Amino acid sequence: MPSHIPITVVLAHFDDLFAGGLRKLIESDPSLLVVAADVQHRRIGVVLRAHRPDVAILDLDSLTKLAEVRELSSSHPATRLLLLGHDAAPVECAQALAFGASACLGRDTQSRDLINAIHLASRGLQIIPRRAGNAATGLLPPSALLTRREVELLPLLHRGDSNAQIALALGVGIETVRTHAHNIYRKLGVSNRRELAAS
Repeated sequence: MPSHIPITVVLAHFDDLFAGGLRKLIESDPSLLVVAADVQHRRIGVVLRAHRPDVAILDLDSLTKLAEVRELSSSHPATRLLLLGHDAAPVECAQALAFGASACLGRDTQSRDLINAIHLASRGLQIIPRRAGNAATGLLPPSALLTRREVELLPLLHRGDSNAQIALALGVGIETVRTHAHNIYRKLGVSNRRELAAS
């Protein structure tokens, strides 16, 4: 019988009580293997490079800006990022997902849902939190999610490219870029590129 390869997990630093429970929960699932725990935020990149885990569970509240999610997801594409925070706003979660996170969940997420989220994230799936969307469906309204084209445009806006540069890079007109940029700002709750870059 072939041996099962566990899903490797890195845990960022969380407060002691929460971290202990989180680690114990993950270690209770024989298909999950914690390869590093209590990793300080400033060392996440180094640890991801060293261990190349399938999933990294990060403290959303430790991020100085959500663009860090995009940077980590670009630098470590094989590692799925699962964010846990106290009270992440729906637009904050939508932006984190657009930046490459696999999930953005509250610390009040039920144990079985967190384990399921780790398994789904390891398969490359994105999980939208129930509390961030419509209570009846558990989904963000379609108008709050970024389209595929908006996701392509977002890093270019964040980088500070001009509308003309973005239009040339994506093969679209400048007015199309303006329309997509306006929609992105509205969905992410910012007014302009300066606010986007600061998020």
